[in-house]
Amino acid sequence: MFSKEEAKQVRQDFWTFFGKRYDRKWTLYSTKIKDVVLKFSMEDSRAVVSIDMEHAQDFYRHYYFDKLVSLKSVMIDTVSPDLIWDQDYQLDNGKIISRVYVVLNDVKITRKTDWPQVYSFFHDHMDRLESFYWDFKDYIED
Repeated sequence: MFSKEEAKQVRQDFWTFFGKRYDRKWTLYSTKIKDVVLKFSMEDSRAVVSIDMEHAQDFYRHYYFDKLVSLKSVMIDTVSPDLIWDQDYQLDNGKIISRVYVVLNDVKITRKTDWPQVYSFFHDHMDRLESFYWDFKDYIED
């Protein structure tokens, strides 16, 4: 078991090494659409790459989610056949967002032997998600 400070250091090391291994500027929050973001996440025993619609009003969240659903077959072909579609995804803090995401299970941030696999997963899936996003940004936004 890690102390709070040790766990913080592990998280910091994980993201620092990822940034060094894949030294590039990711889109993430710079999507140019308010409350639509691309994310890397480590949650419990899984890694997640997602496009999140975080608008507080359901109407706007669902609008962008429906746009992605209309591109579902393209997203599956471009990003991953394992995409999960959740219009009302609840975050740990209770906030409801819309999320389209892919998961790598049975990995832990505290298990350094998992890091290369997670980094590869993050890079491959985010690279494809970003390419898809920029190809269809105008359609998603309109």
